[in-house]
Amino acid sequence: MPIEIPKDKWPGSIKKVTLGATSAEGGTRAKSVTVGGETTLPYLHFEAPTPNKPVIAIEIKSHRPDDWSPLLGEVWGDAMNDPAQWAKKAEEAGADIIVLALTLADSPEDAVRIVKSVLAATGLPLIVWGPGQAEKDNDLLVPIAEATKGEKLMLGICEDKNYRTIVATAMANGHVIQARTPMDVNLAKQLNILITDMGLPADRIMMDPTTGALGYGIEYGYSVMERLRLAALQGDSMTQLPMIVTPGFEAWKAKESKVGDGVPEAWGDWKFRAIHWETLTAVALVESGADIIVLRHPESVKRVKETIEELIAV
Repeated sequence: MPIEIPKDKWPGSIKKVTLGATSAEGGTRAKSVTVGGETTLPYLHFEAPTPNKPVIAIEIKSHRPDDWSPLLGEVWGDAMNDPAQWAKKAEEAGADIIVLALTLADSPEDAVRIVKSVLAATGLPLIVWGPGQAEKDNDLLVPIAEATKGEKLMLGICEDKNYRTIVATAMANGHVIQARTPMDVNLAKQLNILITDMGLPADRIMMDPTTGALGYGIEYGYSVMERLRLAALQGDSMTQLPMIVTPGFEAWKAKESKVGDGVPEAWGDWKFRAIHWETLTAVALVESGADIIVLRHPESVKRVKETIEELIAV
């Protein structure tokens, strides 16, 4: 007697968001990237296929960072001194998207120049992050949005403190935004409501629900993402947005990844441990429904991409 596998049919679905505009679309990107579109929980292929597989972004900085692990300095080398060269090397390492993180030291003129140099160096879609202070973010992101009108960048980080200015410039210049909230379903939903009330279409918003690294709160981040996806599939329109996560940032600030000296011998080889820390953090978030995964180490990129291909092929 054949066994019938029970299948759920969900009333809701995840919206599709596209980053990057090709020449035919008014931009200069060699390709665009579309994420989202899911109609069931992650990788339940017997219920529905995954319409757009998760993609990998590699984070670069506008200036060589002095607070990153030396292991990252070893692998990127002198490219870290030049954002354009770094972006090119990140593309060679397998990135689908480039994330350019600006710093407090950048002026609006510097920021525009650096963004344009990165766009000239690679044909990949681009995400631009401000330095994380609301007023400075606005000072940098508004001129960048205006100077790159039509490129369909993702602008971040859009939070409750600064969403009005970033949303307004995204609307005026055809960009996408990255909406970040602390690990909380209701806060994520509330920010999405505020943003869409301003008139930005939901297909130009990606949720950043925030997460922790392996051993540093990833269980809670995972459960929040899981609950956001369940709410979306159950029909809550304000949670039906694809998700971007930053396991590279989270994992590489953990002592287990960042520090090689003065740690217990039982921790083992530093490089082996550090790459595993980023990879395992990322894979957990892929399995919880992440659509864009932002990483830092090329080996992690390779491993996570292989995992995604295996999940898609099952």
